[in-house]
Amino acid sequence: MGSDGELGYLKIMTRKFFGTDGIRGRANSFPMTADMALRVAMAAAAALRHDNGQDKVVIGKDTRLSCYMLEQAMAAGFEAMGMDVIFLGPLPTPAVAMLTRSLRADVGVMISASHNPYEDNGIKLFGPDGYKLPDDIEAEIEKRLEGNRDDSLAPPEKLGRASRLDDAAGRYVEFIKGSFPRRHTLEGLKIVVDCANGAAYKVGPQVLWELEADVVPIGVVPNGRNINDGYGATAPERLQRMVVDHRAHVGLALDGDADRLIMVDELGKVIDGDQMLALLATSMAEKNKLRGGGVVATVMSNLGLERYLTGRGLSLARTAVGDRYVVETMRAGGYNLGGEQSGHIILSDHATTGDGLLAALQILAVLREQEKPASAVLRPFTPMPQLLKNVRLESNNVRPLERKEVKDAIAQAEKKLSRDGRLLVRASGTEPLIRVMAEGDDRSLVEGVVNDLCGVIERFSQPVRA
Repeated sequence: MGSDGELGYLKIMTRKFFGTDGIRGRANSFPMTADMALRVAMAAAAALRHDNGQDKVVIGKDTRLSCYMLEQAMAAGFEAMGMDVIFLGPLPTPAVAMLTRSLRADVGVMISASHNPYEDNGIKLFGPDGYKLPDDIEAEIEKRLEGNRDDSLAPPEKLGRASRLDDAAGRYVEFIKGSFPRRHTLEGLKIVVDCANGAAYKVGPQVLWELEADVVPIGVVPNGRNINDGYGATAPERLQRMVVDHRAHVGLALDGDADRLIMVDELGKVIDGDQMLALLATSMAEKNKLRGGGVVATVMSNLGLERYLTGRGLSLARTAVGDRYVVETMRAGGYNLGGEQSGHIILSDHATTGDGLLAALQILAVLREQEKPASAVLRPFTPMPQLLKNVRLESNNVRPLERKEVKDAIAQAEKKLSRDGRLLVRASGTEPLIRVMAEGDDRSLVEGVVNDLCGVIERFSQPVRA
């Protein structure tokens, strides 16, 4: 048991621009301005390009209105540094990671704020291996952002060119389909898929349709302003209703950039990432395909998952919040399955990052093998009572977790939970929030601990008035 808040808090404090998932902010406000996007591109090019030829970068995006502005600004920055740019158009984040490797690009860029509303946007960067950039490279980019951006511009004869990859979506669809067992199809399954009016609005339904599912697509009419608005993995209520109304066998909800997945069974009940990890771990272990002796998850995953895995001789390695840290631990420990309760599922035998569609197909394959209702398959364990609440900070300069009063309250909360529970207090890496999560066998105790602690943190969430 422990707060684990200091770990996540320090990671964020040591970064000026990069959070746990790239650079993110309100569109057309610092740091998500066209000027900043151009500077990020130039800094990334200086950090990652080579001197032995014309380097190239691939750029993907989701469906936010601001993506057009940021895409063009980043292209100009890379071209000014002598890199060729390949536009992929609206595609999921994992597609950008895959195509970065496939096209042997030096940099991959995804312009997206994931599950955030359309007013926000972000920049995610991938290296030539398709993995998100490690901390030291991000630190180098941040250092270059504050330096002279004209010191390594390309001469006129070596400026970069821009082109568009017309079959980018088709390449990704074929890649995803290739992960599904050839002996199976999805024939006979009615699937409602919610694409959040985001990056997977075309490829999501297409993958399922080509595997012969009866597809009911929703959240597939993006207009630049409706991404994640009442649709997607963070708003599954519409999907729950649609699954029941259409008498579907299962529902899939992706987020804005389709790197996470939440599922809904035929009864309309939500299946989170912890349940999916448990199911995949069991299936892979039975087939001797699970490496590392267990699963990697974050400090947010339910204690019920840990007990479930332990009962089957499998381990659970926990990391700081953020799929980048899950991937780092997987690579270091030789694991091939990891993820987050929020729905990021990393299957490293197939991909370098979380992929909602890839995870969906692996789980649908298990469902197909067992030929049982989703409600009988997709919930392998009973979660422990868990409560998560957020305290919004009025200013990024407020540091409530550094206050003695808050530290004392955290210590007291941990004492109340004793050995049968767990407390997590951390600063969000993507929003101005303090997240407070507790879990334990006693639901009323968990609720009391979270509510009391949030009340203390709220007292110090506002800047001191002069």
